[in-house]
Amino acid sequence: MSVWVGKLALGVDICTFGDGNPGATNVFRAGGKRWGIVALLLDFLKGAIPVTIANLGLHIEGWVLVAIALAPIVGHAHSPFLGGRGGKALAVTFGIWTGLSLFVVPVLLGILLAVWIYFLKPEGWAVLAGGISLLAILLGMGAPLAWSAACMGMITILAWTHRRDLQQRPCLWPLDQRR
Repeated sequence: MSVWVGKLALGVDICTFGDGNPGATNVFRAGGKRWGIVALLLDFLKGAIPVTIANLGLHIEGWVLVAIALAPIVGHAHSPFLGGRGGKALAVTFGIWTGLSLFVVPVLLGILLAVWIYFLKPEGWAVLAGGISLLAILLGMGAPLAWSAACMGMITILAWTHRRDLQQRPCLWPLDQRR
């Protein structure tokens, strides 16, 4: 969606901005706050709409729901429209969790990511720590098995999309002053 916002609304290839990633962050860089929010919202809805329909509308459960939840993340990370390239899949991840839990898990995940992003660099390590923390909480609170399975799949995909960051040694602030 972000690539289309860049092309249709801004007339630019957003992959030439920032880190070259075809995601909403580079729409912010290329077109400012207004178009960045549009791209972010569209990426979020790409996950929220199908999962909400499957979960709350059709009452699909179990492994089928896991597949439906992971499909938008995989599709965003490995877009067939971009020859298998894709974005880091954070906005669509928040969308799928909204479809699974309404706003409970997205708010929790947002808090976990904010805390880890503050303390841990580079960002990929914070995303991985946030996902693992979420999985621990889901398992501890007895959430549906499908949620835990979706979380494990999400962690795997996000580790792949953040693999460049994960190749660097993590820096835990304030213990490591190399920030």
